[in-house]
Amino acid sequence: MDASSLDPKILEKINQLQEKFEASGQDMVSYLEGLLYADYLTYWEYIHLDTLLSLQQPKTSFKDEKIFIIYHQITELYFNLILSELEQLADQHSISEEFFSSRLERVILYFDQLISSFAVMWKGMEKEQFLKFRMSLLPSSGFQSAQFREIELMATDAYRLVALSKRDSFNRKSTAKELFAHLYWQQGAIELATGKKTLTLKSFEAKYGKRLVELIDNYRHKNLWRKYAELKNPSKELRELMRQFDLKANVFWPLAHYKSAVRFLHRDPDVIAATGGTNWQKYLPPRFQKVIFFPELWTQKEQEEWGKGWVVEEIFGEEMQKE
Repeated sequence: MDASSLDPKILEKINQLQEKFEASGQDMVSYLEGLLYADYLTYWEYIHLDTLLSLQQPKTSFKDEKIFIIYHQITELYFNLILSELEQLADQHSISEEFFSSRLERVILYFDQLISSFAVMWKGMEKEQFLKFRMSLLPSSGFQSAQFREIELMATDAYRLVALSKRDSFNRKSTAKELFAHLYWQQGAIELATGKKTLTLKSFEAKYGKRLVELIDNYRHKNLWRKYAELKNPSKELRELMRQFDLKANVFWPLAHYKSAVRFLHRDPDVIAATGGTNWQKYLPPRFQKVIFFPELWTQKEQEEWGKGWVVEEIFGEEMQKE
């Protein structure tokens, strides 16, 4: 077969490949030879299906523990997608509103999936099984999700994540170490009886503390709020997307988690250890910590009533209906 008999589209692609490999000092013929010998790619190889399905290693014989494991693994994958979008926004120079909106819409879509999927936890597991197998997993806790902490630190200025009682003592100039020591979620892993850090928190800080402190510094000037502030006259539509992200991350998501915790734990205070010893009653409900990424986008009244409407409808509404 001579070149004249080849499809012009194929010749065009060959020429483009030649230009690509020459630009990088590579030999195109060697790559084509490798392609000739390579096997066809399969679906299960591409997504590493066998490896993926081997990652569920229950610690007990209770069947519902597998649900617990898979759901948390799915959650972490969605967190990873959100981080990917936030990284793109942070690293984009001369960012356009179109680009900003498209990536933020993806983030909101991922949070919608996370929020709606939490029913897998509170509808998909038997309470009796959960309370038994969960005790074998101590001191681990979903509290230890470093990726969610990264989402928070990449979304806003870190001083806005300081515990509410101490928030007025910090600002953008506070050091990363000072801020990290007083972030709101630290208060959620304090032993109720002694006020000391739980093993859950100590092990989390040992593994991720340095990395998160560095993240605070790295995102001081390029977190989502700072990138939004760079835009000239952002539209009402983008402003609403920012508000939606704020609500989903700081109201709907933690309260979906809270709803699950209430279902399994709220009638038996003795089983607080089932959350790794974390003080989830004071940590998860938005009204206690009032974590708001973008307070400038909310009225004073909206900030004061942060999360109140959703709590009444979703948490107490069902109980009222039963009565």
